[in-house]
Amino acid sequence: MSSAPLLRPLLLAALLASTAALAQAPASPPQAAAKPAEAPKAAPLATVNGQPITEDDLKIAMDDIGSTVPQGPDAQKRKYVLDYLVDLKILAQAGDKQKVAETPEFARKIAYLRDRALMETVMGREASNIDDAKIKAFYDEAVKGLPKEEEARARHILVATEDEAKAAAEKLKGGADFAKLAEEISKDPGSGKQGGDLGFFSRERMVPEFANTAFAMKPGEVSAPVKSQFGWHIIKLEEKREKQPPAMADVKDELVRYLTQKQQQEMILKLRADSKVELADEFKPKPAAPAPAAPAAPAAPAPAPKP
Repeated sequence: MSSAPLLRPLLLAALLASTAALAQAPASPPQAAAKPAEAPKAAPLATVNGQPITEDDLKIAMDDIGSTVPQGPDAQKRKYVLDYLVDLKILAQAGDKQKVAETPEFARKIAYLRDRALMETVMGREASNIDDAKIKAFYDEAVKGLPKEEEARARHILVATEDEAKAAAEKLKGGADFAKLAEEISKDPGSGKQGGDLGFFSRERMVPEFANTAFAMKPGEVSAPVKSQFGWHIIKLEEKREKQPPAMADVKDELVRYLTQKQQQEMILKLRADSKVELADEFKPKPAAPAPAAPAAPAAPAPAPKP
């Protein structure tokens, strides 16, 4: 329901109350109504033969050619775009003198640019309909559809030979601290300085020999030496858990891009379905070529004449 019918009685009551108050107030000499102060107009960024280039002009141009502007400080980018606008004005004024705007070619180009500007505006409005509620609903639905996957968190000690691995295993059996021993002898440059900690990983992230051993263990267990293409490992499983989906905040930009493209595509398909589009013969779908006929079976050879 529109709010206008509700507002009109209130507005009328306010006007009547104001009129009554004025009637009871003592008369006073009329005073000239004060004019609202006008905001000062910003000075143009440049003028070309008397025609101004404003901050708004710069913004429009930046939106148009921003992807081609060389990288650099913001002031340098602004100057680049302003120079472009100056050249644009000079050439546009030359076109006016040559009466380019009166040619059919120019009219067709203007019609095309108008259509493109309308298209971009409509597409932009459709994109603006992607709000946080839609993003969360899509994220929640996508998370529901993710397959359940197990992750493990483990430490490991990597050495070059089996003998080194066996020696390390003996130290661990004797009560050596796994993390400290990893810091001392592990050849893994990534995890060695972290006490061998690999963090959480899924099965496919590790080579099969390592993954099969780690995921078969229970938290707190230490493996026997395991050989892989990288050397010999001793693995300590810290914990297992179900793999967690990425946080919505971490994938929000990707979700917005996907939903925007999806929503725009659906809008275009609906508008196409509701429109009458007629194509010239050269653009009409061609009928499918008939399938080639199966080759005929070779004729049986004639019987040889009897002698």
